[in-house]
This record gives sequence, structure tokens and C-alpha cells, in this order.
Amino acid sequence: MDTNERETLLSCRDLTLGYENHAVAEHIGFEVTRGDYLCIVGENGRGKSTLVKTLLGLQPLLGGQIERSPALKRSTIGYLPQQTPVQRDFPATVEEIVISGFLKKCGLRPFYTKRERAKAEEKMERLGIAALKKRCYRELSGGQLQRVLLARALCATDTLLLLDEPVAGLDPKVTQEMYGIIEGLNREDGITILMISHDIAAVLGYATHILHVMHGSCFFGTTEEYQKSEAGKLFAGGDHAA
Repeated sequence: MDTNERETLLSCRDLTLGYENHAVAEHIGFEVTRGDYLCIVGENGRGKSTLVKTLLGLQPLLGGQIERSPALKRSTIGYLPQQTPVQRDFPATVEEIVISGFLKKCGLRPFYTKRERAKAEEKMERLGIAALKKRCYRELSGGQLQRVLLARALCATDTLLLLDEPVAGLDPKVTQEMYGIIEGLNREDGITILMISHDIAAVLGYATHILHVMHGSCFFGTTEEYQKSEAGKLFAGGDHAA
């Protein structure tokens, strides 16, 4: 593996996360190296989604330090949020949703370039939704919706994807398909993955690293180290919700 592939994209030290000066997570520390597949786990209310929003600049950091590689700007991070009823009811075509992933890169430019349109087409092909591009977004199934939103996120980045519960509400078959797609993006396309998940037993087979957010602390290490840790033994072996 060359030097560029091992570049540190994110370095987070002693983070305090929360809303309006109310901390929901403290002493969070981890690093993300290019090519990693980091799974973020923990019980409800421990600050996992808050962490992702903080990394995106959607939520202020209450304490600690986040260092980003020069290659990693907020506008070049792809984000797949949890699905909401508002998202599902958006009146646009699949093609319009996907290409909107370039909006941050457009700046004041009021149009998409030929290259951007070609790349949007490429991402739809990559995720098997090119045949749906003229379909209305709100007519799609849950699995199709997630593929569309993932294609949109890929238009924003070739470097880092942040995924917040990407298989929530999907049936088992579609869930496994989505995990396979994400694994392919990581291993074949070289995209670094940060994924929040409650399905720790499933993601242990994919993740290279685990960040377990706990009350007032965290565990960060390789998947192998996590499975040997007390946190890993308790969490992976129980029926905990993320």
C-alpha cells in the first residue's frame, strides 16, 4: 500500500459533542486513514449522529480538536443521512436527486457541467438505478431510495462517505445488498467509510475499525482489537440498540 493510501484524513482528539452547550458525549478520540471502513456503534443517545453532524460542520464542536487532511474539505464529504418521511416525499426525479450531489461544488454557477452530468450517470450505473432515472423519487421502494441517496452522496465525493444507519427499515435481502454495495465502494473504489450502525454482528465482517461511543468515554481500535475488548464482548454479544 502506497503512502497516499495511508494518508490520515481525520484526526479527532478529546472531542466533546452536544447541543447548545449540553454535552451528550465526551472524551471521543479516533483517527481515520484513507481506505478505512470505520463502524460507529453504541447505545441510543450516546452521540453517534451528533458526531457525524459535527464532522460535517452541521453542529458546533463543544470541545477538543478535529484535524482534517488538506485533501478533505467539508464540501468533498459524501453524506447519507437517516431516511425521514420528508425525504421520501420529495417531488423530483431520480436523476435530479442524484445530480444534486454536486450542488456544493457548483458555487454560484447556475448549471451542471457536462462532466458532472456524465459522472451522475456513472454513479447511477454503478448502483444499478440508471433505468430509474426518470422515475419520481417518491414512487420508489425503500431499497431503491437508499441507492438513489447513496448515488447522490457519491457525486459529492471520491474520498469519504458518512453513512447514518444506511440499512434502517430495509428488509433482510435488501440489507445484505446494501452492505455488499458499501463494501464494494470501500474495497474496489477505495472510498473511506464511516458508518453508524446498530447491527454490530453484521458489520464486524466488513469494518476495519470500530469506534464504540460510551458514557463519558469511547473505545477505538481495529475490529480484531474490539472483539477482544470488554466493550466488544459485552456489546457484540448482547441485544443492544445503537
